[in-house]
Amino acid sequence: MDFNVKKMVKDAGAALSRVVQLTEEKLGTSEKTELDAHFEYLWERAENTKNCTEKIVRNTEAVLIPNPGNRIEDFIYEKIEGKRHSRLSNLEYLGLDLVEAGNIFGPGTSYGGALVKVGQYEQKLGQVERDFIGSAAMCFTQPLRKFLDTEVKTILKEKSLLETKRLDLDACKNRVRKARSMLGHQTKDGISPETILEQAERDLRVAQSEFDRQAEITKLLLEGISSSHASHMRYLHEFVDTQARFYSQCATVMTDLQKELSSLITIPGASTDSSPILNGSSGDSKENFQMAKVLYNYEPKDSSELKLYANEVIKVTEIIGKTDDDYMLGERGQLKGKVPRAYLEIIS
Repeated sequence: MDFNVKKMVKDAGAALSRVVQLTEEKLGTSEKTELDAHFEYLWERAENTKNCTEKIVRNTEAVLIPNPGNRIEDFIYEKIEGKRHSRLSNLEYLGLDLVEAGNIFGPGTSYGGALVKVGQYEQKLGQVERDFIGSAAMCFTQPLRKFLDTEVKTILKEKSLLETKRLDLDACKNRVRKARSMLGHQTKDGISPETILEQAERDLRVAQSEFDRQAEITKLLLEGISSSHASHMRYLHEFVDTQARFYSQCATVMTDLQKELSSLITIPGASTDSSPILNGSSGDSKENFQMAKVLYNYEPKDSSELKLYANEVIKVTEIIGKTDDDYMLGERGQLKGKVPRAYLEIIS
């Protein structure tokens, strides 16, 4: 217990000495030990690395997850569960709503079928986006945040300890100067000025040794920032590669959707007379048509034929006055033309 009391008194005295030293430095009545120019350069580079990395992480996360509420929720979830929170993306929610609307209006109708098809592709796009967010976090933001939470915090801790050692060193220097100024004078407590100076110089040597050791430790950590930059360069390359794959996948999904949608959407102003052998009576077409699913893509041989897209559903009727059983009359919106029977599967 006595040892602890003495240690507390000693620590309190050291803390008071640092406060006094810092106050005198700010008032300009005491000298301050300056670190060498190379150390100051290393420290400035470390501070810039810390500040810039924090901004990069913050803004990258804002791009990946624009909703700040979701970012906070993900952060809390990750701290508690130790893994990323998985939720549907906005595109996936949109896709679900489009599919639901298409089913309500009827997937067999032009508009309903288009809604379902677009909804399905929006869900695909949302899944691609979710995969990108997870990959970008794993290869870029998470390693950078780990750097901030480990290496940077260690550097800041050691730099703070170095500042403490520096204050102790300068306080010892002040005590040595005061002891030297008292040489040849009688002290009030009866201790000779030479003894006081000897103790002050001994404390100074210890403080200088501890300061030099801490400065070397901190300097080594600061020099390690160079290797950290090399790692961050690798993370940046991986992020760009991930982003490039994401946009490529998005382009592929949207191109496929355009192809699918073109077979479902009526083209305004399109000619309704594709061939001289079309049904002359619209009433006959409405009464006798059947629904058929297209099995394969088909390129028309001439203007009398209708282009087909695999998996689309079209109306078909028997051709009036037909001379070839291999063809039927196909209708998609306002477009009509001959279609090969072998490419169709009658579904109703």
